[in-house]
Amino acid sequence: MENVILSAAQKALNINLDQHIYGTFSEIGAGQEVVRHFFRSGGASGTIAKAMSAYDMDVSDAIYGKEESGRYVCESRLKKMIDREYLLLKERLDRKKHPTKSFFSFANTITTTKYDDQQPGHGWMGVRFQLTANQKPNDVIIHIRLHEHEARQQQETVGILGVNLMYACFYCHKSPEKFVQSLYDNLSRKQVEIDMLQMNGENFQKIDNRLLSLLLVKNRMTEAVIFGPDGNNLQPSDVLYKKNILTLRGSFRPVTKVNIDMIKNGLNKFVQENKVKEENLQVLFEITLNNLKAEGDINEKDFLDRVDVLCSIGQTVMISNYQRYYKLLDYFGRFTDERLGVILGVPNLKEIFDAKFYRHLNGGILEGIGKMFNRDVKVYVYPYKPEKKSELQTSKNLSIQPRIKPLYDFFVFNKRIIDLDDYNKDYLNIFSRHILQMIKKEEKGWEIMLPTYVDNIIKENNLFGYKNSKYKAGKAKPTNAIKK
Repeated sequence: MENVILSAAQKALNINLDQHIYGTFSEIGAGQEVVRHFFRSGGASGTIAKAMSAYDMDVSDAIYGKEESGRYVCESRLKKMIDREYLLLKERLDRKKHPTKSFFSFANTITTTKYDDQQPGHGWMGVRFQLTANQKPNDVIIHIRLHEHEARQQQETVGILGVNLMYACFYCHKSPEKFVQSLYDNLSRKQVEIDMLQMNGENFQKIDNRLLSLLLVKNRMTEAVIFGPDGNNLQPSDVLYKKNILTLRGSFRPVTKVNIDMIKNGLNKFVQENKVKEENLQVLFEITLNNLKAEGDINEKDFLDRVDVLCSIGQTVMISNYQRYYKLLDYFGRFTDERLGVILGVPNLKEIFDAKFYRHLNGGILEGIGKMFNRDVKVYVYPYKPEKKSELQTSKNLSIQPRIKPLYDFFVFNKRIIDLDDYNKDYLNIFSRHILQMIKKEEKGWEIMLPTYVDNIIKENNLFGYKNSKYKAGKAKPTNAIKK
């Protein structure tokens, strides 16, 4: 019976029949469908204190205030809705009359695909709720992207998802994984994508929101999540919308001087491009889920170690499901038409032009390469020298399959593939895997291969298997390593 998935109507009825759950629904735009489930399932008078829809923009502004951005489908609008309605609920309901009620404030602000515009729908949805009376409330907020083509279908999906979110808050809160998975009950990824999830409050103090984002990618509820330098989850469109994006993919286990040299040199080249504005630039350090699984199941501690270090040196981190670069660039294309930049090493460039990685495509490597370079993208190549006696490898002397070589030469000739030549020769033999082994074996000398303060961060927090509990150096200072 534990694996039985309840319908939206059954979940709504269960909530309605719970004598302790009582609160308000406020919905803007296409979110009108959520409260409908609770009214239709029966027993709604025991759950719904108020339901409202500020559909007109002027009415919405009069109730919740204007947004500086001028947008109505945004996180700040959602939070204002939740804050106001929860405050009014507490002010208007006498606790003496409702001594055992667990109050909640559900809100959403959603836009669906319009009849005269085929832009995909999206929106914000959240709940502030108590699990017991008089307890400080918890907050859960999600951002969604709607993939169905008709507004009516998207509305129905929003209704089911809203019921799932309400049910998860009250009945699945003890297990983050169960919470996340239950959001897709009676739904599929083809209908809706959840690309941001935050859980905060007294009952979620032990939950790291970054692990929730990892669960979204792991369970394929979204293909990518982003963390800011402060370590908090970010909504991708807020970070990437109409931006010039420069990305560096790696294991960053840990981040090394060669990683920073790559991003510095790539950045210097990228900002010289006519179509790139430095004030409109977003730099991303990207880790693929496949990389996180390199040693089997995902190690959550290892994942957090990587993110902690990168965020501590002022970087924005992206976790994605995109093993192939053309899929990553397609993802960026959701948010921007501006010029993109990819920084990679010679081995990664060789993979891009290896036909075996495109056998799943009908058009083979021609289709894959076409999908990658049909966008306004520049590929910056960092040289490779695995051994001190090895020949330096660049895009100029890279060995490419003969039948693919003319295609490769075309992109090199047209400066779509560019060598980074201002590199530090002393860094060419630095590899994360060697440093990681030195840390675990407690060998000396790994510190000098890392950016400033990164060794302190690792030692103070015992990251990547570091075990010297006697370390007492001064607290590591956060820094933006790229600018140093």
